Amino acid sequence: MTIDVSVADVDAIAGALSLVREPEDLRALSDADLAAWCREVRAFLVDAVSARGGHLGSNLGVVELTAAVHRVFESPRDVIVWDTGHQAYVHKLVTGRVEDFARLRVRSGLSGYPSRAESAHDVCENSHASVGVSYGDGIARARVLSGCAVRRTVVVVGDGALTGGVSWEALSNLGSSTGPVIVIVNDNGRSYAPTVGGIASHLRGLRRRPRQRGGGGGGCVFSALGLDYIGPVDGHDVPAMEAAFREARDRRRSVVVHCVTQKGRGYAPAETNEVDHMHGAPAFDPGTGLPLRAGGRTWTAESGACLLEMAQRDPRIVAITAAMLDPVGLTEFSVRLPGRVFDVGIAEQHAVAMAAGLAIGGLRPVVCLYAAFVNRALDQVLADVALHGLPVTFMIDRAGVTGEDGASHHGLWDLAILSAIPGLRIAAPRDGERLRELLGEALRYAGPTVVRYPKGEVCAPVPAVRRAGSVDVLREGTPHGALVVAAGAMTSAAVAAAGLLARDGLSVTVADPRWVCPVAGDLISLAADYRVVVTVEDGSREGGFGSALAGALSDAGLLVPVHRMGLPRQFLEHGKRGELLEAYQLDSAGIAAAVCSAATRWGCARKADRR
Repeated sequence: MTIDVSVADVDAIAGALSLVREPEDLRALSDADLAAWCREVRAFLVDAVSARGGHLGSNLGVVELTAAVHRVFESPRDVIVWDTGHQAYVHKLVTGRVEDFARLRVRSGLSGYPSRAESAHDVCENSHASVGVSYGDGIARARVLSGCAVRRTVVVVGDGALTGGVSWEALSNLGSSTGPVIVIVNDNGRSYAPTVGGIASHLRGLRRRPRQRGGGGGGCVFSALGLDYIGPVDGHDVPAMEAAFREARDRRRSVVVHCVTQKGRGYAPAETNEVDHMHGAPAFDPGTGLPLRAGGRTWTAESGACLLEMAQRDPRIVAITAAMLDPVGLTEFSVRLPGRVFDVGIAEQHAVAMAAGLAIGGLRPVVCLYAAFVNRALDQVLADVALHGLPVTFMIDRAGVTGEDGASHHGLWDLAILSAIPGLRIAAPRDGERLRELLGEALRYAGPTVVRYPKGEVCAPVPAVRRAGSVDVLREGTPHGALVVAAGAMTSAAVAAAGLLARDGLSVTVADPRWVCPVAGDLISLAADYRVVVTVEDGSREGGFGSALAGALSDAGLLVPVHRMGLPRQFLEHGKRGELLEAYQLDSAGIAAAVCSAATRWGCARKADRR
């Protein structure tokens, strides 16, 4: 099945979708109208996501499944949890948010995930995979204790979320749960890439078996855990799913309903995209599926190329990812060195502990994760890698403000959290040249290291005017004046801010520490020569690099005031990276204003003021 999207479709699609404003409207549709609605939803999704980007393939695959869920269960009285939440676009359409898609993933617009602030039908955001069953278990138990056991708790688990260990911790508990939970497995065989491991193989085997009814599931892992099993069910056959869901609804035990779907269904460019079936698509031409803007070289591509180059020279280097081979730039690595890259599924804790084992075995493991996801493996970084002083390198993508994916995906906390770990060195490259340089240093270091970089295009090279020990001085200002210390990609804005200040008669020095943790003695020596230091970072201001530098100066007995610039201790909304940085005064104009204020306060003279 494919759809043909044209500009002429849009008005008609919007009119048809307006017939369903709430789940009750969907339940009133005839079979023929429901089939038409499903077709129009797919066309609407392609049109809406093509404008600004978003999660397309996963939502195209759950159109019929979402319809069946809402026709059998009565949200919000029946609780529906989506794991992961990026497959909930159709759910948003069913629950009255059609017009809001005009501002999908735009600041102050519609979130790309379920959002409690948007609707009573959204019980949790749940954009980090594999925790949905735990939510469901807790909600169901709470309802029993509150005397509301007659209402159902439904968890839709998909896009590889069952490869995460937390899912199995929860499923293990469901067998003895006093509040039955209906777990709908949306099995499309993929997360970004095809799912891996024993559970993925088991699900493939179940897909080939005849339909199981009743207690069902003999020889099935779910039944071995004490859960009923129904399936496999065609995830694009609404009547079949409705029958299975009603059967599950009428039981008093926790049930797994196994639905088999096709990621990207109905849109040929998504169906034929073997990388990720347009999982997370940028803005694209709906007629061809091709991106509207090619863009420049990204940090992700640069990091992947650098790592591959170094791995080709050093046979000890191996790479590990958690179900994100392409998103962290390891696709070419997997083609060139297929035996030296390991995709462990959505299992960050295992990835890091496995890296510890690889290091103990004499290799140089490199763990490639998003900044928002390394938080999930904090205990392993602390107790399994750092405690043993093992030479594991973490390449942390999407550090800082990431943009349209919102609060759960901003990488604001990695630096503040990881800098508390003893023995861990953290590098923040300002451009592609420094990325290569610092990654090389990290891979030669005898202990654990981190190289962190943001989402988006690599910054243009920012040359140093001199090297002060391990610190790069990027712009030389007035001695004993103001020093701006910028971390990573924020150096470009800091240098631009210095240019703005120079035109206003204030000369400042700009430095890049390169290694932001621990604070280098060379940076302390440099800062000692200035009246005020302003630090700039795109992570949490509390506990970040600026706080560490202020503490180090104090410990050294230096009374140099430090003005810290960074993000506040709060969950940031979704929006473009540049837009959010500007909103929080972390663009060149905001930095210039803050430096001017600090310099004035601490008596750093302008040229016109000198005698």
